[in-house]
Amino acid sequence: MSAREGRRTATAVASQVAAARADSPPAAPPCLLVIFGASGDLTRRKLLPALYNLRRGGLLSDRFSVLGTARTEMTDSQFRDLAGQGLKTCDEGHPNEDDVEWLSDRMHYLMVDAEDPSAYGRLAARADALEREYQTDGNVIFYLATIPQLFGRIATELGKAGLATETPDRRRRLIVEKPFGRDLESARSLNRELRSVLAERQIYRIDHYLGKETVQNILAFRFGNGVFEPIWNRRYVDHVQITAAEADGVADRGGYYESSGALRDMVPNHLFQLITLTAMEPPVSFHPDAVRDEQTKILRAIQPFTTDDVAGRTVRGQYAAGRVGGTEVPGYRAESKVAPDSQTATFVALEVLIDNWRWAGVPFYLRTGKRMARRLTEITIQFRRAPFQLFRDTPVEALRPNRLVMHIQPHEGISLGFSAKIPGPQLRLGDVDMRFDYADYFGCNANTGYERLLYDCMVGDATLFQRADMVEAAWAVVQPILEEWQAEARRELPTYPAGSWGPPEAFELLERDGRAWKDGAAT
Repeated sequence: MSAREGRRTATAVASQVAAARADSPPAAPPCLLVIFGASGDLTRRKLLPALYNLRRGGLLSDRFSVLGTARTEMTDSQFRDLAGQGLKTCDEGHPNEDDVEWLSDRMHYLMVDAEDPSAYGRLAARADALEREYQTDGNVIFYLATIPQLFGRIATELGKAGLATETPDRRRRLIVEKPFGRDLESARSLNRELRSVLAERQIYRIDHYLGKETVQNILAFRFGNGVFEPIWNRRYVDHVQITAAEADGVADRGGYYESSGALRDMVPNHLFQLITLTAMEPPVSFHPDAVRDEQTKILRAIQPFTTDDVAGRTVRGQYAAGRVGGTEVPGYRAESKVAPDSQTATFVALEVLIDNWRWAGVPFYLRTGKRMARRLTEITIQFRRAPFQLFRDTPVEALRPNRLVMHIQPHEGISLGFSAKIPGPQLRLGDVDMRFDYADYFGCNANTGYERLLYDCMVGDATLFQRADMVEAAWAVVQPILEEWQAEARRELPTYPAGSWGPPEAFELLERDGRAWKDGAAT
């Protein structure tokens, strides 16, 4: 690209960004955000910085307030000090002091034992007082950032205290963090418990992956570009890979992870959400239920796992000691709060088949794990190879398949790999990678992934939140795997060294089909 073309492109991008900002959505309606579990890590590291970013973007109403609750005894001032630890990381460590002060002034705290019914009367009184002080119009969002065992109990007590009752001019909404259940029956039970108190339209089951720009861009990319949608099917796609790798171990979450494991922690929520957005049919509109109807159809079209399928199309493993980023790290069984003979899987790989017209015969390979080579989440669409006949009498030895990769984290963007002739007298092909990054192209600021989701809940847009039937359909796919693995609980798990890309069985899963994990991820 010439210098003149580069300046022209930069000017065009700047114009697009300026136009987008000028056409930014309005501030959300007035509301009170009540956070259960406000003393926890999620609130400090994710929710409060997300609120700061919304304020910076002009998306919070001036009539907005936060009420943090937890079992910890704190004053408003102490809660603001705790919040400050999270806010000081905003804007790359240089937050705007005016916005920090604005948000801090609106933060309040009330000690609440979520299992104590009498606490909800005090909560109602404090919410009424803050409504009068900030003129929030009686709109309240309850955010459950607690342990999952409290989700149903909190909703029930909110209902008994009259805090979940909605009227045409007073909105009451409940945001529920993952994990939403630990199997199919518990998910159904929790859905029944929540819906005995709230209408489905009031329940927002959150998955922070859906707040990431690249995830949101999947639908825009697929359905907004005429060049891709015609080839997004079994005629042109060989297979799809979805990787969600983490370099970190379980840290101080060993107790939680022992009861969860990689399958429950990542597959029915994060990875299945990525599958549905990648594979779904075009919705009739971007209305929340139109989009979620199509996502649910994909989950219901996933081929059920039989006993033989679990043996042949699933892999699990557990990380052993190794090196990550040049540092020696312990194996999973040596982590805090983990049993020394634990059989909990920290790695899962699956081959998923979708029984519909678009994807018949196209495998979707999923893998996720802790203590892998690096932090990486991406979706790879591998297209079928072109016919080789034209290149038989040339030095070209093989044709590489084209790959379209949606990079979700840590860097957000999209790349397309294809072959091009290497300059010279002979016909030789080289691999070319065309890539765009959100940060480089649009100059986007980093966010937590929660900004869009919090804003959508405030305005009542449930498109990026899971519906009850979606949750249950996802668990229905996973349930046979859980049951079969439970029956094999005494069988020793394959291990993989920390800092690798998983156990050998995960590579064999693709190799037997003549395929391999994406370049750079199999070493």
